[in-house]
Amino acid sequence: MIPVAANDVAFSIHAVLLTAITLFQIAIYERGSQKVSKISIGIVSVAWLIAAVCFFIALSNHSWLWLLSIFNTIQVVMTIIKYIPQVVMNFLRKSTDGFSIGNILLDLSGGIANYGQMVVQSIDQNSWVNFYGNIGKVLLSLVSVFFDIIFIIQHYVLYPGKNSSKLVITTEQDDQIREHLVRPSDQSPPDNV
Repeated sequence: MIPVAANDVAFSIHAVLLTAITLFQIAIYERGSQKVSKISIGIVSVAWLIAAVCFFIALSNHSWLWLLSIFNTIQVVMTIIKYIPQVVMNFLRKSTDGFSIGNILLDLSGGIANYGQMVVQSIDQNSWVNFYGNIGKVLLSLVSVFFDIIFIIQHYVLYPGKNSSKLVITTEQDDQIREHLVRPSDQSPPDNV
């Protein structure tokens, strides 16, 4: 049986509420010329399609734990997908200017605390089911801690102090960076993509 603590449920409810607030803000606030990319729409559509198909399979078979493991897998994959663009952008710019490292430090402390909680519970229960019984929670923490470490290395080791007041970028370099990061919605994608 998958061990579920009250704090796990509270964390999930908290995450759903904050995501709903963020989506509400996206809907009501002006975004200017920014639009959701077709790639993002495609990824989200595939995730929802997989979730819907799996829900109906679980509904007919009453396989609710299987459905939760599918949702965990979707969550881990989406977490990996959400971190990669920021890592790439920091690499292309050779800077973390404008990047909030404070949230990454909080995320890292949360991931480490999560592992600490699982270790303490496993020792208390004399069983390691907290790790192998909830692989989604373990993988989510592992992915988050992995990318947090990458961001910390980028911010403090690879590109320290390279902010806009110290960094001199030519117009050509700026155009090249913008081409990789932001494409106006009225412009078609390059042929080589």
